[in-house]
Amino acid sequence: MEDLYPSRKNNKPEIIERKDPVIHSHPTEKGPLSDEQVNFYQKNGFLQIENFFSEEEVSKMQRGIFELQDSSKDVESDKVIREPQSDEIRSVFHVHNDDEYFKKVTNDQRILDIVHYLLGSDVYIHQSRINYKPGFTGKEFDWHSDFETWHVEDGMPRMRAISLSIALSDNYTFNGPLMLIPGSQNYFVSCVGETPEDNYKESLKKQKLGVPDQNSLRWLAENGGGISVPTGKAGAITLFESNTMHGSNGNITPYSRNNLFLVFNSVENQLVQPFSGGKERPEFIAVREGTRSLSFN
Repeated sequence: MEDLYPSRKNNKPEIIERKDPVIHSHPTEKGPLSDEQVNFYQKNGFLQIENFFSEEEVSKMQRGIFELQDSSKDVESDKVIREPQSDEIRSVFHVHNDDEYFKKVTNDQRILDIVHYLLGSDVYIHQSRINYKPGFTGKEFDWHSDFETWHVEDGMPRMRAISLSIALSDNYTFNGPLMLIPGSQNYFVSCVGETPEDNYKESLKKQKLGVPDQNSLRWLAENGGGISVPTGKAGAITLFESNTMHGSNGNITPYSRNNLFLVFNSVENQLVQPFSGGKERPEFIAVREGTRSLSFN
């Protein structure tokens, strides 16, 4: 298959214009989002919807993530990612498959209606995880495009996937919230550096490859809308296009920042061999076997 978005192959970075639509449904098709929301997502590459989940739903999810954190403390598993300089849990992967409660959240019809509309097809879960960023010690996530990693290391052919972050604690400007570069979804940053075998074992703790250079990041911010920081109460969701540049600072405040992270990929965009030429990453990071379409009404 032709590599439309080559990365980590040259000795200098390059900015490539996007070759895929941002919204894959037909322009005349009406979906669950308002025209204002659709236009915002099209322009900026992300959309926050506040109060998406009720207080009761949020409470159940909060109990669920901390019960999972407690039960994973002494577990030795590749699915449990710890901070690079401590044993604190950074992420727990594959929760849509391994946990019955979070499996139900994944199949929430309200979410599925939105991602089905934006991707213009049936979808499946490409990746799921809970991210913990505790007060005082939560570490940063470096700037990156999810698609760059999924394309190079997993073989995702096209930009036809959506990342969804469900806020399970209040997001302030100061507790390491998600930061996004509006408009960056329209440009692919081809990064430098050869991908070593089993790179995921280090990159899930701290990403070093697939991280754009400073000049490219500056160009994206200056030619787009600067940097946006969606804040708000627990229960909000933030949808962002797979190629939207994003990251987050560390959290040195007393206020934790936790979220459930789900990635929906189009069934028409299933993984091929990694474009790095390396071996496939494990199923808990990049789903290949469990690609059955999630149900829709």
